[in-house]
Amino acid sequence: LSVDENYTRVSEFVIVGFPSLQPEYFVLVAWFFFFLYVTTAVGNLLLVVVFTLERSLHEPMYIIMVSLALSDIGFATVALPKLIARYWWNDGSLGFHTCFFQMHMIHYFGSLNSLILLTMALDRYLAICFPLRYPTMMTNQTMAGLTLFCWGIAHIFPGISTISFTLMPFCGPNKIIQAFCTTMSLKSLVCVDTSRQYSLAFASAMFILYVPLAFIIFSYICIVISVLRMAKGQGRMKTFSTCATQGCIIAIYYIPRFFVYVTPFIPNLTMTPDKSIATTVFYSLFPPVINPFIYCLRTKEIKQIFRRWVQKRKGVMPTKHGQIVAVTMSN
Repeated sequence: LSVDENYTRVSEFVIVGFPSLQPEYFVLVAWFFFFLYVTTAVGNLLLVVVFTLERSLHEPMYIIMVSLALSDIGFATVALPKLIARYWWNDGSLGFHTCFFQMHMIHYFGSLNSLILLTMALDRYLAICFPLRYPTMMTNQTMAGLTLFCWGIAHIFPGISTISFTLMPFCGPNKIIQAFCTTMSLKSLVCVDTSRQYSLAFASAMFILYVPLAFIIFSYICIVISVLRMAKGQGRMKTFSTCATQGCIIAIYYIPRFFVYVTPFIPNLTMTPDKSIATTVFYSLFPPVINPFIYCLRTKEIKQIFRRWVQKRKGVMPTKHGQIVAVTMSN
């Protein structure tokens, strides 16, 4: 297909959100997304602060956790403010290039999270399957380098898709039936055939999501085999507990995406725009909200740090034997 060179280019896009939502519920929905944003930002920032202040947490595993926390804060900051404005002030407009920037950053943080989870699985694989060599193979410097590499390389695949779509002509409707700008939502607004560009974007997304997932599954199979070979005792339970924490995070990230991606290939299974948007919002925003709670509830070291902080605030100090002694406060 071709398009007239004298077409009027769209100067801005409008985020519609849920098309069937009645106006009387707009404020309630805005408060809901505002609560999600505050919870995500505060919870993940708290993890970053704990890591910064506690030198005992300056280990490779916690470097990964901080990286994921910062990525979750970044995603929520890119995705939610405009969605909140859409329902709070009925302001869903985004400039042309602002929309593409949001699209790039949303896909960037999605790619980054996939690479972070890959690094997380690699760390646990080396720690459990090669325990004697792990301290020399995975130092803080090595993990910091891997983390920076992930933050850099995650721009590549979303960047290719963003550049190709930026060059496409947008001369028709400008309403985006989605919660934020994405490749899928912009695809329907282009005036020419986008099958080639969309196929490239889809292939990139599958590569960056499921190649890491393949290694993650392989690594956890090896981990389970190694753990089952251990003698029964506390070491086995502690290892399973650590892996279960990361396994929860990985499952929350990948499983909903899998169902969304396979839905178009299942005959007689269609999703209304509202259901599609709700599913996208769930798998995009639920992991950033729940991750800090998983860390705090399932990571023994972090729970001990919080318990110690609370006891200090109350004027008590734990002894080595777990007893509580009152602290005399001086004026």
